[in-house]
Amino acid sequence: MDPVPVDVVVIGAGQAGLSAAYHLRRRGYEPVSRAAGESPSFVVLDGEERPGGAWQHRWASLRMATVNGIHELPGYPVPPADPTAASRDVLPAYFAEYEERFALDVRRPVRVAAVRRADDDPAGRLIVETREGSAWAARYVINATGTWTRPFWPRYPGQERFRGRQLHVADYVSRDEFAGRRVVIVGAGVSAVQLLDEISHVADTYWVTRREPEWVEEDFDIPARVAAIAGVEERVRQGLPPGSVISVTGMHWTPWARAAAARGVLTRHPMFSAIEEDGVRMPDGTFVAADVILWATGFRPALDHLAPLRLRTSAGGIRVAQGRALDEPRLFLIGYGPSQSTVGANRAGRDAVRAILADTAALAA
Repeated sequence: MDPVPVDVVVIGAGQAGLSAAYHLRRRGYEPVSRAAGESPSFVVLDGEERPGGAWQHRWASLRMATVNGIHELPGYPVPPADPTAASRDVLPAYFAEYEERFALDVRRPVRVAAVRRADDDPAGRLIVETREGSAWAARYVINATGTWTRPFWPRYPGQERFRGRQLHVADYVSRDEFAGRRVVIVGAGVSAVQLLDEISHVADTYWVTRREPEWVEEDFDIPARVAAIAGVEERVRQGLPPGSVISVTGMHWTPWARAAAARGVLTRHPMFSAIEEDGVRMPDGTFVAADVILWATGFRPALDHLAPLRLRTSAGGIRVAQGRALDEPRLFLIGYGPSQSTVGANRAGRDAVRAILADTAALAA
């Protein structure tokens, strides 16, 4: 099957992808199924079965009152919701309504297998191939695949010998499954502390991190998030892996962190040196028994489908400035690096569309 020509392919329909699609629609681009004549066109491809991006996979106990920094998609705010409602129920429904309201015509489930150059012409098209057999020939690709599908599992000696349960935060469902057990929680991010607070109500918890967290007295508010966005910008410009928000901002005193501290369970221990059959061995040689190891160790960008473009540097990242790949200007990476947060994703979607429009105007001049 010959690739279908289209002006812009958006890969992913989470926060960043829907933001990009919204701004394309505002600037006169039509979904390819609706485009007629000379109208510029776009298509949104999403690998999920349903709308909602990563929100549909969050754990059941994550409520709207405890979601960390919800920011509405552009043009339509999140409808009022019960603070005790599960975020994985409220937000996917909001995303679905958003797609319908703005007629974004998201195609799903469509999983992108590869993005490659059609030829050596730098002004030519990028070919987007899917696992379902379809293909698109795009002038531009806006990649918004996020990180949720790539949980990061560190490797430690003896990991395969552990007789208890190991799981990543991506697989977490509820604290109830750990009632009465000893749970080692690994990680220094927001999710680690939030789950530490939650699980410690029903289980004996033991928190370990590679580095001593730097606690910041201010709440984890919007200015702190903006600072985090600025802090990782230079890393991705150089082609370094983006790093985490926490590595830039430090650990902020969220409500759940304060609650855990008040109950005396927010006690950090150094990272263990090895895993044994029934627990972990600490650097000083002491043994800590464990029934469960919960890896709250973050995620990595889901970019394997971009491998044919050969953009990765020796440091392991992709050189990006203002959301655009410096070594392939037809490609935008949003929800990556400085646009990992919800604030950044919305802005990055808008800015990618502005850059495409500027390119188009320059070519027409």
